[in-house]
Amino acid sequence: MRNQRKLNTISFAVSLGLLAQANLVMAADDDEIEEVVAVGTRLQGSAAAVIEERRGQAFVADILGAEQLSRTGDSDAASALRRVTGLTLVDGKFIYVRGLGERYSSARLNGASIPSPDLTRNVVPLDIFPSSIIESLSVQKAYSPSMPAAFGGGAIDIRTKSVPSEFTAGIEVGLGYDTSASEGNTYRLDDSGISSKLLEANVFYRGDFSTSSIAERNQFVSDENGTAGAKALAVNKELLKALPRNFDLKEESLDPSYNIKAHIGHSMELYGGDLGFLASIAYDTSWDAGDKTTAVISSEVSDGCATELNTSEQISASCYETKKESFVTTENERLNAVFNIGYNKDNHKVTWSNILLQDNEDESEVAIQESPAGSSTFTIAGDGQANRSHMFNYEERELMVSQLLGQHTFLDYNGLGFDWQYTESEATTDIPMNAEFKFRDRYDNGNYASSEITGDDNRVMYSFTEMEDNVKSYGGNFTLPVFTSSFEMEFKAGYDFSDRARVYQTSSFAVNSGAAGVEIDNGGDPLNNSDYLTDEFIDANNLDVSFNEPTAPDADDYYAAQKIDAAYGAFDVIYDTKWRFSGGLRWEEFKQVSMGSSSLIFTPEDLDIYFSPERIEAGTIQEDDTYAALSFTYMSGENYQIRFGYGETVVRPDLREVSPVAYYDPLTDIRTIGVVGLQSSPIKNYDLRYEYYGAAGDNFSVAAFYKDIEAPIETILRVGDSDYSASFVNGETAEVYGIEAEWLYDLTFLADGIFTSGNVTLSDSEAVIDPGLAANLTNPTKRMTGHSEYVVNLQLNYDSTDGNHSSSLVYNVFGERILAAGVGGREDAYEQPFHSLDVVYTYYPDFNSKIKFKIKNLLNEDQEVTQSDVIVREREKGMAFSVSYTYEFD
Repeated sequence: MRNQRKLNTISFAVSLGLLAQANLVMAADDDEIEEVVAVGTRLQGSAAAVIEERRGQAFVADILGAEQLSRTGDSDAASALRRVTGLTLVDGKFIYVRGLGERYSSARLNGASIPSPDLTRNVVPLDIFPSSIIESLSVQKAYSPSMPAAFGGGAIDIRTKSVPSEFTAGIEVGLGYDTSASEGNTYRLDDSGISSKLLEANVFYRGDFSTSSIAERNQFVSDENGTAGAKALAVNKELLKALPRNFDLKEESLDPSYNIKAHIGHSMELYGGDLGFLASIAYDTSWDAGDKTTAVISSEVSDGCATELNTSEQISASCYETKKESFVTTENERLNAVFNIGYNKDNHKVTWSNILLQDNEDESEVAIQESPAGSSTFTIAGDGQANRSHMFNYEERELMVSQLLGQHTFLDYNGLGFDWQYTESEATTDIPMNAEFKFRDRYDNGNYASSEITGDDNRVMYSFTEMEDNVKSYGGNFTLPVFTSSFEMEFKAGYDFSDRARVYQTSSFAVNSGAAGVEIDNGGDPLNNSDYLTDEFIDANNLDVSFNEPTAPDADDYYAAQKIDAAYGAFDVIYDTKWRFSGGLRWEEFKQVSMGSSSLIFTPEDLDIYFSPERIEAGTIQEDDTYAALSFTYMSGENYQIRFGYGETVVRPDLREVSPVAYYDPLTDIRTIGVVGLQSSPIKNYDLRYEYYGAAGDNFSVAAFYKDIEAPIETILRVGDSDYSASFVNGETAEVYGIEAEWLYDLTFLADGIFTSGNVTLSDSEAVIDPGLAANLTNPTKRMTGHSEYVVNLQLNYDSTDGNHSSSLVYNVFGERILAAGVGGREDAYEQPFHSLDVVYTYYPDFNSKIKFKIKNLLNEDQEVTQSDVIVREREKGMAFSVSYTYEFD
């Protein structure tokens, strides 16, 4: 888990920060400036703009500004968005809007479509965007024609910080500690990827590493030097030795997390306009470690069944078919860099923005699995046996965005406005190392005694994965304001294009043992088990390696492309400053094709199997439609307004869901297979909202919403041999409905500087699946997967009158939600409410600096998933402490 690149990255980040500081010291003005004390709270000075923007939106939207992100102490866009009304966070990456899964939300960057570095979803994992580069987050919950039609619960626009109008620079350093990450398992990471020797062998032997294939391709014959089979086996063993094999684990203290950030920006006059730039860089690294439990519940769970396996009585009355106890250690390393240049003259502004986001994760898992029931049974307390696995996964995610943005106002043409964007972006995911070692442990009176590899295939599994996702997005909007004595009107027309291409390739190898019960010499420490594949052990035992690719027509690679052409027209009319009518039409043409592929394509006949016209046609979606939106707002003076909105939208299948390729879903740990022929889901959206705006930023809103979904895409599960698998199906209908309330209120009548903010959402949903398509689903009519019946966000905030102190107590909880649908008579599996309580305190010792303290998960909650009120998944989270120091240069 440690590598040289990490040190190089740290050196680069620190060097840039020091260079920025040195330049700023030389550029500092010698003249002293009289200190100015701002009157009013920090909230009033920073949140007023985003509150006013939300108020002025023609369609319902929620907005988070940079100060609000800073106040809650959230480090990325995903964790910040869970503070928005009706939003919940899943797996720390994906946002569920109004109880709808991540497929029903979309994310754009400064209005542009961008690719996803996530292997399993089109949706961009929002944790990859650090809060340090974000100016504001806009969540639009009512559809408008200027947005993509792929809209379900909401559309998120991440607005990055723009070029400053004056000099700005700063540096921040921080340290953190997690109570669950004091000790963990480390190992020597080999991130070199698949070796050229194995790549060449795959082509030469056409994916067949059997001794007969090797002997035939090399024309081996038996002679005095050995048999043809023995020579071929020796070649196979050399291929095995080309795999990474040094995976011994060590338990040791983990380093505390730390981060460093620096930025510098300036603006200068040039040719009658202003030329400015903004450059920033940030690096952070953190460790996490904790226990995890995963289990497959018994098909017949009785009241009072046992959740432990410590005695023979508990084993016979167990709630589980299998139960796995794991210890997971994770190291995260992130780097982001931003460089923007902008030129502003008169009523014209052009910005060139460049963003680099890197997110590397190195994870090891040590798991002990027992099986009190099922096709085979083994338990530690019963027969002194358990299955052990050591899993290692290193993943590199990267997103690069280059974006040109323009804003123009032509006063000579009645104030005609034109804004445009052109964006090229690339997301890549590289897994240069994924390995799983399997053992059988022996126990003596409950104490570990020894480990062995059994005489089975797949004793060690290696996989190497690469994914590249490219998006080219461009569009523009024309705006024409028209004013009369009673009307304020704005007419808009625009276009929006995006082209996307994704390539996903993976190669898998299996180490097989032909000898039963070969004991591993681990020196009495089972953590050393995964270091047994030495040259001597390979030569002395009956081991071989095979290329583990599925045979035709099955596939584990795929190619996909997507193209969206869109145009819209819209209007926004305000009559007598009280009545507002907004709406329009959007035409959108959607084209998508996905094709399974394989590394075993060597002949024209192989090509015909995977890329036949019939398979291409089956994997193609082509549709065009018109989508309408209408919003009505009644505005009463300065205090309140009432909105009604209607929109027609669609949710389309994910690239991965229509590719017939198996993968493991990281949200559920379930092997999932895409299905060709999934249909899009048309949606009708209804919104009604009342908003009140008071003095000093006080505001309150309450809303009702209803969504009617046709042919919703739902997950269908099946129970295999002591494990689950999943696929997808179009249901018949689904609906979501609920109410939500949000407020910000000043509490100075209790004490100066205290105010509260928060939101509550209450909702319900129902999805109906044709029993003929639902396989053995226990409940064909059920709540939608991922939907929570309630979401609560509460904040108690304090700003001192002297401006030196600021603090927030932040609470978030969501209602239980279906993580996986129950099958074979088993009930649905529910992720249990997670009560998140965080505290953030900021001290401003002077005008230029601040010190921030943060405690996350103050209640020390764990994540739990239950089925029939029995815990089937549990993960330790721990409390996290952090402190940071920021200095802003004059």
